Amino acid sequence: MNVFLASQRTALIQAFTFLSSSPSCSSRKFVHTRKSVILNRVSSRRPVGQTYSHSFHPLSHSRLHSTMSDSNENSFPTEMTEDERYLFDLNGYIVVKNVLTAEEVAQANAIIDKHQHEMVERKEAALRNAVKGTKMYGEGPGRKDLGGVLEWGEDSKVFKKILAHPRLVPLFHGILGKGYRMDHLPFVIAQDKGAEGFQLHGGTIDCTSGTYNPELAYTCYNGFIRSALLGCNVMLTDHDAGFGGFCVVPGSHKSHFKMPKGMVDGERYSEYIRQPDTKAGDVVLFSEGTVHGAMPWTQETQRRVCLYRFSPATNVYGRSYFAEKGRWPEKMYEDLNDAQRAVLEPPYANRLDRPEIQEDCTSVVISSRSARKKQHDQDIFGTKYF
Repeated sequence: MNVFLASQRTALIQAFTFLSSSPSCSSRKFVHTRKSVILNRVSSRRPVGQTYSHSFHPLSHSRLHSTMSDSNENSFPTEMTEDERYLFDLNGYIVVKNVLTAEEVAQANAIIDKHQHEMVERKEAALRNAVKGTKMYGEGPGRKDLGGVLEWGEDSKVFKKILAHPRLVPLFHGILGKGYRMDHLPFVIAQDKGAEGFQLHGGTIDCTSGTYNPELAYTCYNGFIRSALLGCNVMLTDHDAGFGGFCVVPGSHKSHFKMPKGMVDGERYSEYIRQPDTKAGDVVLFSEGTVHGAMPWTQETQRRVCLYRFSPATNVYGRSYFAEKGRWPEKMYEDLNDAQRAVLEPPYANRLDRPEIQEDCTSVVISSRSARKKQHDQDIFGTKYF
């Protein structure tokens, strides 16, 4: 009997080795699962007191998911990596490469083309973002803004992907925590050749006044990163060195002092102001606690980015989330999966039934208190949420 079991076990392992050479990911996943089940059944028939050993170690569910996913998701980590944590903490921003595919970039730009007539140029002096005559001002044309990117029905799908994109969710969780939320209405920023940039602004310590900005602040305690407000720049055109556009002062999220006079306009210490080299499809995540701005655009091709801002579950800066019946504009909720819809939740603590995005970046799990505590609050307040 023992000889029979040993030979049966050897045959099964040989069969698994042959089948697992198939190029199909779904086949490998199936064979892996079947081998585990069959080996367990064979082992369960062994004589009392006798054990079998083998060198096969089944993958955990999360590891199996990450290695068996399709090619577009295969390289996506499920947590913010140590490298990413270090670089974000060091600089106050990070460039995430190839978040959107070339096809998605083309699709986004074609949709913007359809709505280009809706762009509003900042012509008036009261709307200008740079001081005339300074290096940030450019040759005179104003920046152009385009809202409504999540309210265009089918055309909004590519923009809605950013809310819970599988490449970005681990970084959102690492910087903002689970239950993160969209804080501002996203919009497209466009600059034609010579258009003005944006003088430096923001900072955990305001770069102009020197006062503390709790609504923008960056903190890191015992390896626990939090940014009260996170900018998410989706680059829809190339931004090679010298092109202009988004710029940042690396490390300024940890500064304790306001900037020297003239620096916010690029007139002094410009060597400390960096324009990240990015390609269309990249995403720049930056703490609003990091001093940032934009340089004048120098290229014939119109500069385009889509800017989102996200916050931790209990932080809030903007107020459009209750503009229509206590919600974002109604059209934004069309064709969302559960994860994307969770990002549109208003600010409140996770334990008060907040949906938290899971590793698949489509489903959620509700974080909650006990039913008894909620009933107690219902009894004394008339609502299960205190």
